[in-house]
Amino acid sequence: MKDLCVLIVGGGSGLGALLARMAVDEGAAAIGIIDINQEAAEAALAPARAKGLPTASATADIQFGPQCHAAFEKIAAKIGRIDTLINCAAIYPRKPTLEISDADWDASNGINIKGTYHMMVAAIKHMQAQEPKGAVRGRIVNLSSVDAFKAHPQNMHYAATKAAVVSLTRSLAHYVAKDGILINSVAPAGMATDKAKALGFLEELAKASPLGRGAEPAEIAQWVLMTGGPKNTYMTGEQVIVSGGYIYA
Repeated sequence: MKDLCVLIVGGGSGLGALLARMAVDEGAAAIGIIDINQEAAEAALAPARAKGLPTASATADIQFGPQCHAAFEKIAAKIGRIDTLINCAAIYPRKPTLEISDADWDASNGINIKGTYHMMVAAIKHMQAQEPKGAVRGRIVNLSSVDAFKAHPQNMHYAATKAAVVSLTRSLAHYVAKDGILINSVAPAGMATDKAKALGFLEELAKASPLGRGAEPAEIAQWVLMTGGPKNTYMTGEQVIVSGGYIYA
């Protein structure tokens, strides 16, 4: 991420906060975070501020387009340029397959699909107007999931939204390729996050993986940063599946 200005949506906790720390360690020039929790966003910026980097945070309920655009513009106005957008805000609410309500669908669709779309649109408009660095004007990385590629009856509405993220990634990548904007997604299998530990998912993750364990968050984050970093100058519209053999693409 050397010399890139990075904006992470959902960067206040979990994988997003880890990405912010790792981007700083890899030499990012500036860090912005959009999160629904302002205190968490500010806390996640501490490593960047400790190194004297420009930082900015904004709050948004990303189900709503105007909030997405306002938050993006606030970050861009403060740090001046967005080279890489990482969309990792999502909800993962398990529900029995035949009991998913309209409210459940609306919440999952609103955050996982609409939020991703609106943040991508905000970033594309910004990136189209900025001078490229080398051959690339900007990069967007969306967090999908292996659940997009196989049956997941324990959490069908989540899986459906992640399949939609794959489709959005492909369509918008094609649309802006001529502008030098690269859009890809990273699809991890289960991660050994604090949430997974708290909800008792770790044993389930271990059983599902040929490697016998869930991924450590840093093992996923390194692929996100590589996809959104300066070494990626040609790959776009692709799905980087990091599943520990859970599925084979």
